[in-house]
Amino acid sequence: MNTPKGKLIAVGGNEDKGSYPNPKSKKKYYLDFFELGILKRFLKEIPVRKPHIAVITTASMIPEEVGDRYRSAFGILGCENVRLLHIRNEEDAHLPEYIQCIRDCDGVMFSGGDQSRILRMFDGTEIVEILKERYQNEEFVIAGTSAGAMAMSKVMIKGGSAPESLLKGSVKIGHGLNLIDDVIIDTHFVTRGRFGRLMEAVVTHPKTVGIGLGEDTGVLITEGHMIETIGSNLVVIVDSHDVKYTNINEIAEGRPVSISNLVTHVLAKGNVYDIKSREFFKDADDLKPAKLQVERT
Repeated sequence: MNTPKGKLIAVGGNEDKGSYPNPKSKKKYYLDFFELGILKRFLKEIPVRKPHIAVITTASMIPEEVGDRYRSAFGILGCENVRLLHIRNEEDAHLPEYIQCIRDCDGVMFSGGDQSRILRMFDGTEIVEILKERYQNEEFVIAGTSAGAMAMSKVMIKGGSAPESLLKGSVKIGHGLNLIDDVIIDTHFVTRGRFGRLMEAVVTHPKTVGIGLGEDTGVLITEGHMIETIGSNLVVIVDSHDVKYTNINEIAEGRPVSISNLVTHVLAKGNVYDIKSREFFKDADDLKPAKLQVERT
């Protein structure tokens, strides 16, 4: 696959959309949204002064409410050109007005919910082909939160109980939108204890890199392989390339999985990871000498 000109932003869920702190709420507001918010970063990455945004609420069971929240959040950030695409069934995904919206907009945001709904509605549609073509050939930004993030990869986690993970077959795997290959994305990673789930997913699919996204945290993926952590929480990288042994292909369903030499990295805000070389960098400045060395060779 050629180096894409576009960018992906995968968010772990529960991103701060710009609400003001409520003294009665128990939610901890990690970020000053107007300075550090993920949605603001999404808009910043779009090379248009007044971008047109399409918000696809397909994954959610409460699309109108979710759409209104995004419209309000983007409005706070000064973005008024927001089109809500409440695509509820396969027929909706083929409507000319929605297809044209994806052709014309400057960035797309997939909401959270159920990632299987995204595949059920969009798999094999013209909308997906347009997204792939624009991502490859234009400075086009595609973002997704929770289910919308998980659906970006070629291999997608459909479900599976975190407490039962690492018992063979507990993680349900399917195919995603295939915007990015060789990775598997999981979300709500820290709060829902999904470390074992991602481990099982990557050893089931050798030579993949797992990206576990904490809540209100995401990764900005540029050039198809460079990821930068954005947001307030953590990103966990699980790399299966150097696994020396696993019994995953020898045991029966429901039996414990063993793994040797699974490599992990924990990224906080600003840390960078290269999916292609599988290297960790403290920040973008730390990355520059490595890029210069590559150019010289």
